Amino acid sequence: MDAVCAVSTAQAQGAISVVRISGKDALIVAGKVFVPLSGKRIEKMTGYSCAYGNIVDKNGETLDDGVITVFREPHSYTGEDTAEISCHGGIYVTERVLRLCCENGAEPADRGEFTKRAFLNGKMSLTQAEAVMDIVSAQGELTLKSARLSREGRLFEEIKAVKARLVTLLGELAAWADYPEEDLPQVEGSAVLETIDECMSVQRRLVENYDKGLMLKKGVPSVIVGKPNVGKSTLLNLLLGFERAIVTDTAGTTRDLLEESVRLGDVTLRLCDTAGLRETDDEVEKIGVELARRRLDESVLVIAVFDGSETPCDEDRALAKSLDKNAVVVINKSDKSSAAAVEEYRRLCAGLAVVEMSAVDGVGRDELEGIIAERFAGFDGEGAALFVNERQKKRLEMSIEALESAREALLSGMTLDAVTVELERSAEQLASLTGERITDSVVDEIFSRFCVGK
Repeated sequence: MDAVCAVSTAQAQGAISVVRISGKDALIVAGKVFVPLSGKRIEKMTGYSCAYGNIVDKNGETLDDGVITVFREPHSYTGEDTAEISCHGGIYVTERVLRLCCENGAEPADRGEFTKRAFLNGKMSLTQAEAVMDIVSAQGELTLKSARLSREGRLFEEIKAVKARLVTLLGELAAWADYPEEDLPQVEGSAVLETIDECMSVQRRLVENYDKGLMLKKGVPSVIVGKPNVGKSTLLNLLLGFERAIVTDTAGTTRDLLEESVRLGDVTLRLCDTAGLRETDDEVEKIGVELARRRLDESVLVIAVFDGSETPCDEDRALAKSLDKNAVVVINKSDKSSAAAVEEYRRLCAGLAVVEMSAVDGVGRDELEGIIAERFAGFDGEGAALFVNERQKKRLEMSIEALESAREALLSGMTLDAVTVELERSAEQLASLTGERITDSVVDEIFSRFCVGK
């Protein structure tokens, strides 16, 4: 493939920038742009070697000094000859270096071009390639671990193992059906059923983790609720680390929904502050209360705030009664709380996680963070799970659907030919998932989601 080039570091001012060139004649292009001070020609450099020198234009004038790193096929990221020019990280300097590469024969790379080439050159499976952007966009330790597992090939190996079982079963069915004169053992229906169920179990587990992964990648939908003046907005500001919500002593100050992303340890929350829950004749506040109740029903995590300096009122009791096991209870204003009131709140919220806090002073923040982090911690024994993306989930669901049809056909007494058709359909979906059987248009669509330079 022809040489392409792109900036592989962030498009912002920094200490250094890296311009990557990969493909046929990549080292020739690099040799026209970069002159090592050692005098050695870049085309003669060995793989995994570096040289210090100058970046020059067509007139031989020095634009910048830097370092070039050479990777030889097939031992590069893309599987092709690759050169990476590290220059100073100014935006203008970086653009000029990239322009020089284009002027000397390289084409601008498309989104995900380098990783796409790595996939096409057999350097990684499609699931491993997709994991690259998951690593780049990881928002915490759990999503990073999941992406690393996929990048290292665990998702590919799991799907490959399931497909291998289906292919083996299909081979046995085909042999038994096509060569009846041979003394081949009959394929027992119970064995077919066992294989189908075990293959579905693996795939269902991966699909079930999709929603968990989506929450951790994009943020857990969360809401802070409570009656007016219990300290909801103060708590939001505390968790954010800056004053986002207006805080006053006047009840009903917050009327609209305020949503921000908050990092608590390795967990990102899409945290929403709401209007105080109470009966009101104010039409504007009434709308805010209705929005708050709606968000309460939609959220995965509910942080219910109560005023520890006051005994529970009817609104407090109603809120406590509505909470499920996923809620975290904050008894606020611990700096002036009443022991009797705190005890009453704990009784009302028995069975739920409870934190005594002073949102004004920050007391109890670490405990709250620990409870939330633990709640959304690892999903398997290794402290991380494989989180499939939307494309992979769709293929898994279609594969499961085919297996369910095969199971139904088997149990209803249909011929093994009908079962075989559905098993083949399932195996085809898994082959598309891993990239073993996939169209060019699907490949283009997948890598279009990447950033340029990756």
